Amino acid sequence: MSIDPSLKIKGALTRHRNVLKRAERLEKLKDEQKWTEEQSVFGLPKVAHRKSHAGKKTAEAKEAAAEGTAAAAAPAAGAPAAADKAADAKAKKPAAAAKPAKPAK
Repeated sequence: MSIDPSLKIKGALTRHRNVLKRAERLEKLKDEQKWTEEQSVFGLPKVAHRKSHAGKKTAEAKEAAAEGTAAAAAPAAGAPAAADKAADAKAKKPAAAAKPAKPAK
């Protein structure tokens, strides 16, 4: 089924391509100064074309996130003992008692 043209957003449906066209490879090689106009377009070297990702978190952002999750994960004063007992009870149950997974159809 096709998508109605009115619903398409420019660039939203394009995917990252690992293989570049020859013209795109030439542009990239020119930028890296590995190809000139005098050279042949045959036998071009490989061009690494990686998908860019969002910027990495800074140390301050990581620390703030760690503090936020640690504060949210810290239960009330009486709850740790109960949580430890529940975890011990789960660990003592044999694995054979678990129900087998249903086969996929």
